[in-house]
Amino acid sequence: MQRSLTEGGIAKSLIIFSLPMILGNLLQHLYNVADTLIVGQTIGTTALSAVGSSYSLMTLLTSVILGLCMGSGVVFAQFYGAKREDDMKSSIFNACIFILLVSAVINILAFLLLDQFIIWLNIPEQAVEYTREYLQVIFVGITFVSAYNFFACILRSVGNTVVPLIFLAVSAITNIVLDIVFIVSFHMGVAGAAWATVIAQALSAICVAVYFFAKEKQLCPQRQHLHLSRRLLGFVINNSTLTAIQQSIMNLGILMVQGLVNSFGFSVSAAFAAVVKIDAFAYMPAQDFGNAFSTYIAQNYGAGKPDRIRKGIWTAAKLSTVFCAVASIFVCLLARPLMLLFVKPEEVEVINIGIQYLHIEGACYVGIGILFLLYGLYRGLARSSMSIVLTVISLGSRVLLAYTLSAIPAVGMVGIWWSVPIGWALADIVGMLYYRLRFRKDSLLTAIPTSSKG
Repeated sequence: MQRSLTEGGIAKSLIIFSLPMILGNLLQHLYNVADTLIVGQTIGTTALSAVGSSYSLMTLLTSVILGLCMGSGVVFAQFYGAKREDDMKSSIFNACIFILLVSAVINILAFLLLDQFIIWLNIPEQAVEYTREYLQVIFVGITFVSAYNFFACILRSVGNTVVPLIFLAVSAITNIVLDIVFIVSFHMGVAGAAWATVIAQALSAICVAVYFFAKEKQLCPQRQHLHLSRRLLGFVINNSTLTAIQQSIMNLGILMVQGLVNSFGFSVSAAFAAVVKIDAFAYMPAQDFGNAFSTYIAQNYGAGKPDRIRKGIWTAAKLSTVFCAVASIFVCLLARPLMLLFVKPEEVEVINIGIQYLHIEGACYVGIGILFLLYGLYRGLARSSMSIVLTVISLGSRVLLAYTLSAIPAVGMVGIWWSVPIGWALADIVGMLYYRLRFRKDSLLTAIPTSSKG
């Protein structure tokens, strides 16, 4: 089920390749959305606030792992495009060792720093115990998140986006069923929601690993590939670490904003817990399209096709802009019904705060769509450091503006909402200017490691 992105129609290739990734990530977000929706409607807004704050923290922790997997996947795709199978298999082994070690460290630290995280997040007092109860369980799933995303990135690097989608679909359905059983039938509270998510994550991880070793044996490292290569390990670490840093900075900024939001009180915290889920569904397809675009760039980078890279940039920009514009219209028009999915009708203040947020940020999704493409472009070109620069600009300006504007009495929490699209716009401008000034006709391609030898 492999697919080469170095040949054929560009728009068709990008759409066919990215669609399963988009559907898969939407299903993955059903894990947390199912928790939020069922918790909010059955346990109440206090538990909703706890789950929402926990979601922001878990996103930060797992962003390191996701970044390592995404960065490694770019390396795999470059070798796949260059038709260097031995180097690809050796890089898979090296990346596996590296990611396993980092994941273990993150998991240990998560449990050790649990109480400190709760303090840092400025959790409302009435939601502290709910948050602790939820996180103590949800941290168990970090290992499964690592395993699933590592194998999924290998498959996606060779153009197979369908299989990860299938296993995520099974996992998402399992999560929703278990949410209902654990929370509604067994009355397990927020711990039930957490266990439903962990079990679903474990299922997807086991399934994709079994498939990889049983059905994709041509990608499995063999005896001669099971050694640490200084050159390849360095290449993997450089690309994956920079991507992980970029992902972490992005989610660290979001977490800092979460703490600021919580300081405005319970209603704002509960509203924010709902709108971030709506946001995730609204622009997550644009993010996944950017990740698919990164694989497209990486394969053509490895194949030495700069003209196809340039054509792909403009095609991807058009497709992303159209989608994001449609998403903005949808969210702005249906802000109230979307909020009512997560919050009971009598929670009028929470609903109105959420609607205000969605009308401001929801109108500007084109900005984040372009930014995701820029991230994908620079990862695929082995310029992950530029993705970090853009993330610092986007999130740095967002955090700075959020704290500055919200401190002005006449602006208040609305300043937090406006800081988001402003940060996107600033990063977009810098990213496009850098491409225009830096990349000339002959400067898109640079060498990738020529040998798997240590």
